[in-house]
Amino acid sequence: MSNFYKSSQWVNKRKRILRRDEYLCRECKRYGKNTEATLIHHVYPFLVRPELRLTSWNLLSLCKTCHEKMHDRTTDELTDLGIQWVDRVERNRVNEV
Repeated sequence: MSNFYKSSQWVNKRKRILRRDEYLCRECKRYGKNTEATLIHHVYPFLVRPELRLTSWNLLSLCKTCHEKMHDRTTDELTDLGIQWVDRVERNRVNEV
């Protein structure tokens, strides 16, 4: 997995997602805050759905603080907030069809 994050595919995708999200944290933006995004979050975790690792709708720009709120760092399970984003993404995908 660590090799993936060094790959040119990931580096390029990361840049595109940050640009798409205007370099702003999408979670902070929901609350009217403009916080610089420095990380890309896999809505469906990489280890659970590796086939979605480069899928744009599965990626969102986050600040470090919000990214830490998405995962329980002890178990690496999604938190309630992380699960809310899964639900949000799924609703958006259904509405696009």
